[in-house]
Amino acid sequence: MNLLSKGSKIIMGILSGNPQDEPLHYGEVFGLWSALSVTKAALDGYQVFINHTGDQELKAFLKQVIESSIKPSIKNIEVVLLQNDIAVPPTPAERPEADLEQIPVGARLQDAQIAYMVAADIAAGVVACGQGASQSIREDVGLLFGQMGAKKTIDGAALLQIMKDKGWLVPPPLHHETKQQ
Repeated sequence: MNLLSKGSKIIMGILSGNPQDEPLHYGEVFGLWSALSVTKAALDGYQVFINHTGDQELKAFLKQVIESSIKPSIKNIEVVLLQNDIAVPPTPAERPEADLEQIPVGARLQDAQIAYMVAADIAAGVVACGQGASQSIREDVGLLFGQMGAKKTIDGAALLQIMKDKGWLVPPPLHHETKQQ
């Protein structure tokens, strides 16, 4: 048996059966740990954004994203990391709700600014989830990244519609086909 086929047999023995019984490779660990750290920071940031948001539709969107996307992602990633004996980053304390009127006008974030920051966060998250999925060799980890990325894509589309409806979206120059006469 040559070295290549011997190595293949060892790898196939480790990477067969239930993916949750397979070890994570370093890229998966780093990707999961980084995603968890960023997602926990997003939870904290979105709670701050809720306190600064005057628009009720945007506020409801942020609360929905926290409950249906951010918190489940935190839970799912923590499960994988802890099952593999990997310490997780700390979770920030929950932010209390604040009265928008108590935030001085000059210190208050504007609704359109919040929407753009969240849109940028969602877009970066979609890219990061694609990268995490593409480097995963454990099917469960790849699917977890894929599911999180799909949810972010749906959230991004919903936010885009809000931004269009509110007039917050500033599009780049639009190309209109001109007819030559």
